[in-house]
Amino acid sequence: MDPQKRSATLAALTRYRIMAWVVGVLLVVLVCVAMPLKYIWHQPDLVTYLGVAHGWLYMALLITAYDIGRRVAWPWVNLLLIALAGTVPFLSFVAEHYATRNVRGCLAQADAAAVITGPEVAVESTGEVE
Repeated sequence: MDPQKRSATLAALTRYRIMAWVVGVLLVVLVCVAMPLKYIWHQPDLVTYLGVAHGWLYMALLITAYDIGRRVAWPWVNLLLIALAGTVPFLSFVAEHYATRNVRGCLAQADAAAVITGPEVAVESTGEVE
């Protein structure tokens, strides 16, 4: 894997990890704090604001998950599991852990394959017929 592609994959992984944690924390606060406030103490304001924020950021999580999945060629089932994990409290943290481990493993395999096969040589075509 060339350094530019590796760097882009690591950047996509960082974006995904940040979104997974933000969405996970918001969902935990929404379920464990805001929902009791709404249904026990009749204060629905926090649910309104956190629910909207979680919804928008969940969409950003799906975009970042698709981005990293495309870069490391995940099957669609992985993306579906990440999408479901964003809807269950605490599960997005688990999904982030396994996704990070998978991406780092893919990068390590690509690096090992590059060492075995040698560096890639780029050949430019001049367009001239000899």
